[in-house]
Amino acid sequence: MTQAKVYPHTNKPAKAGEHIGVGIYQELGLKDDEYKRILSILKREPTNTELAMFSVEWSEHCGYPRSRKWLKLFPQTGKYQTLVGEDAGGFVYDGMAIIFKMESHNHPSQVEPKQGAATGVGGIIRDIFTSGARPIALFDSLRFGKLNNPFNKYIFTGVIDGIQSYGNCVGVPTVGGEIYFDDAYAGNCLVNVMCIGIAPKEKIARAYAKGLGNPIIYAGSKTGRDGIGGCSILASTVFEAAEIEKRPTVQVGDPFTEKCLIEATLESLETGVVVGIKDMGAAGLTCSSSEMAAAGGVGIDLDLDKVPLREAGMEPWEIMMSESQERMLLCVEKGKEEKVLKIFHKWGLDAVVVGFVIKEQKMIIKSRGKIIADAPTEELAKAPIYDMPFKQSRVTSHESRGTKSKDHNTTLLRLLGDPNIASKKWVYEQYDHMVQTNTAVYPGGDAAVLRIKGKEWGIAATTDCNGRYCYLDPYVGAQIAIAEAARNLVVTGAEPAAVTDCLNFGNPEKPDRFYQFKSCVEGIVDACKFLELPVVSGNVSFYNESPKGPILPTPTIGMVGIIKDIDKRCSAPFKDEGDLVVLLGHNREEGEMPELDLDLEKRVQKICLEAIQAGLVKSAHDLSEGGLAVALAECAILADKGAMINLADSIKDNALLFAESQSRIVLTISAANIFSLSDFAMLYQVPCAIIGKVGGNSLTIMRNKKKLINLPVKKLKDNYFSAIPDLLRQI
Repeated sequence: MTQAKVYPHTNKPAKAGEHIGVGIYQELGLKDDEYKRILSILKREPTNTELAMFSVEWSEHCGYPRSRKWLKLFPQTGKYQTLVGEDAGGFVYDGMAIIFKMESHNHPSQVEPKQGAATGVGGIIRDIFTSGARPIALFDSLRFGKLNNPFNKYIFTGVIDGIQSYGNCVGVPTVGGEIYFDDAYAGNCLVNVMCIGIAPKEKIARAYAKGLGNPIIYAGSKTGRDGIGGCSILASTVFEAAEIEKRPTVQVGDPFTEKCLIEATLESLETGVVVGIKDMGAAGLTCSSSEMAAAGGVGIDLDLDKVPLREAGMEPWEIMMSESQERMLLCVEKGKEEKVLKIFHKWGLDAVVVGFVIKEQKMIIKSRGKIIADAPTEELAKAPIYDMPFKQSRVTSHESRGTKSKDHNTTLLRLLGDPNIASKKWVYEQYDHMVQTNTAVYPGGDAAVLRIKGKEWGIAATTDCNGRYCYLDPYVGAQIAIAEAARNLVVTGAEPAAVTDCLNFGNPEKPDRFYQFKSCVEGIVDACKFLELPVVSGNVSFYNESPKGPILPTPTIGMVGIIKDIDKRCSAPFKDEGDLVVLLGHNREEGEMPELDLDLEKRVQKICLEAIQAGLVKSAHDLSEGGLAVALAECAILADKGAMINLADSIKDNALLFAESQSRIVLTISAANIFSLSDFAMLYQVPCAIIGKVGGNSLTIMRNKKKLINLPVKKLKDNYFSAIPDLLRQI
């Protein structure tokens, strides 16, 4: 008995010759007016394959119909030449292109944590090497529900397992990131992954198809049924209670195949015969083919009978929607395709000509000798743009860490044991952060620092966002994310150069959620313009909601900067006994939401950077969550050295110790350099105060001869390093 043919994501049998009707397109994620628009474009009813292609290309995850209007506001020029407009962006320094991008894999990771996170890593790596750059580093910015819940622990440990298993096997080091825990993420975790690559600027590849008759090559793994509709069915809708049923839309990755694919792709690009190349990521073959054609102003004629399949009986729409991993699409010069095919075959990968560039700007899809799709590339590749309503809603006070106790020793220990502040060593010690031997400052500090072999300069990179701030004030919270990311680079001795973003929000069809998105974008735009930082790439992830409600608005910022002399890199730990501890910036009495003065922020960063470049600074650490006391404790913990601190500010003790005032940095310097540092402070009109001295085995913080805090460094370390392992051991 033969199996009845079924529509995508339904069990309803199709009658011979019947087209997809009402209800079916809705299950594919299309709205009624979008279906009518497709009818108008085609001037007929769509075939199953055409409708499947429109559904994935017009999904929020691929087409950005609800966000694209606002993304155009981002500045795209900065201190250095920028590279924007492709799957990944970057900037040029000393003749080298530094390419980087961040993307989300949130919903797949909530449904199947290990594979969801692993394929997120694989996907972002492909975006980098298809640009012609060799991937040199990974970062992961993660959000989970609190670890006092067994299911949250399952999601957390599964995601970490996925990241380490894929990243370690593929040979790209995971060198940094961040992790937050909040019940707002309990039903919808966030897995944002950033990858950085480098290449000579003249070797950057393009993501288009051009040249009539040029062959289109499919290369990499075979196509299967994993990931079908992942961008539309899974990533562009909110989670319902039965989210487990969405497991079939999660892809399965193979890092060993990806490792071969990296080498084969870069070797193919070296031949000089590759016209354009694109990763088959979200929307798979549909996205790569239609977007390459649209970018080149041409059409593509594809024969699905030539696509390598790993499952028998796959329907055309399944082949076009599949998001199977480790696959690429290349446009190469006519008559020279054998050069490319031989390279991929040498690396043990499938590679076959599946189509040709045509003059007519259409996607012509053939199967079994028949045309089963005939759609214009421009309309297919460009989703309609929607003006979404927005409205500010009343913000209720979000959970605070609570620092009103008069027992400051207890408060500091509790903060150091808070999983949002505590060491993430349990996580990053599972990552191979030394492969490729470029890592100069290891995970656990403010930012990762990477050498560039053969160069005197290096790069620093970080990811940052405090969703609690963005919930309380989306505009200012997003600006703080930019400011803190830049500060984290500056304290390593790097000049911030460019930004990527991963904008994670709830359902954009709800005005209060869209208000958060709009306000965060405006905050990023204004902060980046003020600090002269271009946004060169990014990703939007909407519909991050569960039956429990929306996530905190989380516009994650990835930032890369240049350290002009890698030997002058700086790090957070205290260095030598007797060094002076200096505070740049000043405390302010604040409420739950910190304020931000961008002008002061710029000046604080400038004095810190110039002092490091001048060789005056031995250590530097940004002040963020937990305020001054936590920052000093972290410097002591990482160095295994204490300090004696004397404070003389007029604000209340709790605010003095724990307020999260912005634009502040703790430095240590030798006593001989204090006058030179003071000259910098006067030049830039930045508050600069000696607050103590490095030494001893305890962190002591005094005020008016009264000990506010007096704790052995060993006790601080125990709380800081044991918090997350202890929570994971609890049943």
